[in-house]
Amino acid sequence: METEHVGLRVRVSDDEDRKISRRDLETSGGDKINSHEELARRDDIAFKQGRMMNDVKDKSSIEYQRLTWDALRKSIDSLVNKVDASNIKNIIPELFAEDLIRGRGLFCRCCIKSQMASPGLTNVYAALVAVVNSKFPQVSFLLLKRVVLQLKRAYKRNDRPQLLASVKFIAHLVNQQVSDGIIALELLTLLLEDPTDDKVEVSVGFVTECGAMLQYLTPEGMHGIFERFRGILYERVIDKRVQYLIERLFAIRKAKFQGRHQVFLPELYLVEEQISHDVSLDQEIDPETGLDVFHFIDKEEDDEEMRIRDETETNLVNLRRKIYLSIMYNNGFEEAGNIKLEPGQEIELCTVLLECCFKEKTYLPYYGLLGQRLCMSNKIHQDNFEKCFVQNYSMSHLLETNKLHNVATFFAHLLSTNALSWHVLAYIRLTEENTTPSSRIFVKIIFQKLSDDLGIEELNERLQDPLLQELLESSIFLKDSPKNTSFAISFFTSIGLGGITESLREYLREQKQAAESE
Repeated sequence: METEHVGLRVRVSDDEDRKISRRDLETSGGDKINSHEELARRDDIAFKQGRMMNDVKDKSSIEYQRLTWDALRKSIDSLVNKVDASNIKNIIPELFAEDLIRGRGLFCRCCIKSQMASPGLTNVYAALVAVVNSKFPQVSFLLLKRVVLQLKRAYKRNDRPQLLASVKFIAHLVNQQVSDGIIALELLTLLLEDPTDDKVEVSVGFVTECGAMLQYLTPEGMHGIFERFRGILYERVIDKRVQYLIERLFAIRKAKFQGRHQVFLPELYLVEEQISHDVSLDQEIDPETGLDVFHFIDKEEDDEEMRIRDETETNLVNLRRKIYLSIMYNNGFEEAGNIKLEPGQEIELCTVLLECCFKEKTYLPYYGLLGQRLCMSNKIHQDNFEKCFVQNYSMSHLLETNKLHNVATFFAHLLSTNALSWHVLAYIRLTEENTTPSSRIFVKIIFQKLSDDLGIEELNERLQDPLLQELLESSIFLKDSPKNTSFAISFFTSIGLGGITESLREYLREQKQAAESE
């Protein structure tokens, strides 16, 4: 049989049950190695090191800590160096068995070096970082800062190989939502501001790698980037070969980044919910290089820090359990809302309430009534639910159908009872480019629920409120272009609420008459 991986084809006998990857065949410099000899050498080193650690009697001594540090470094290097798409699920438990908090500098340095040596495995390294991010976000945040800093230095020095590697790594970190889409837009704006053949080629490659995810995260930003690409084509300031690359990118976008341009391989989709980090090209970045070298840790101080950290985590778990029990096992929503909280703990109440609402197969009015009572009893709860509204709307494409229905119905109830300010609707920008199928379902459920609760006439009256109308005309009922106005009219008509678009229809008629008279 034949095994093909990252452009390398190797024939393996059928009775051999093993995978051959580029990492097995090449070192970072590209020299061939004998994998059996290398493994034997590493085992011998590990054996000698283990024996030395056993010989040290004082486990808190600097000698013992230095040995454990060296063992940690070698273990992390070994695991990162041998990871690929076929074994990543086996590598992850071994990696989590290591002290990644203490060795976060080592992990970041090894990932960046390995990605530089094997850019074809960038998607694998990004997936590994994404899994680590779900457990230890401070580790992946450090890695993202270092990659961005490496990119900035490569750009200033005009170091093309390092720039390409950094750009590719950032693209896949965006795909895994370890990084938000802002850094991607900043990078593309920087590269396309003063276009050259090299800059445009790097930009095209970057969008090809992460365009599908950017289209989800920031459709309006992507529209602006492609308009810039279009302008560069018209300016004809670049080589014909690069012009062809841009034209091919437009074709990929038209095909909705299908096939090999999809967000990532199914086997690398390992984390459902992610913590996205915000690192800007303009900010000063501290790479924290001191984390890459050994430091002696005083055991008493370390134990005290660990005790405080454990107590904090335990207190949070106990608080969430207390809130959950109060919500689920009380006689009614009036009693469930009587939970004593310390200042700063209010957000946990809102979060747990929404999580309980998510888990139901169908929406239960109990959760909406409890949310309403909380909002009306304390302005802090109202502010927190507003934050939750924005967060859940922006992440609607990640929610399953029943969760999407439950959360939208919950917020619709808060709006219909005026427990939540209607100004939160201004966070929605209802255009074809700025919405996804899931976010349109979210909006549909909210407005249909509002219509059921209030009636179409009262709903229309509330939407015509002068203060609210001004906000909604820049978000949901857009009048900035005929295209967006028509989209809003079509959307609400298709969900049976065409009656609330009369002012939009009148505006569109006036615009057409004005255009015809000219």
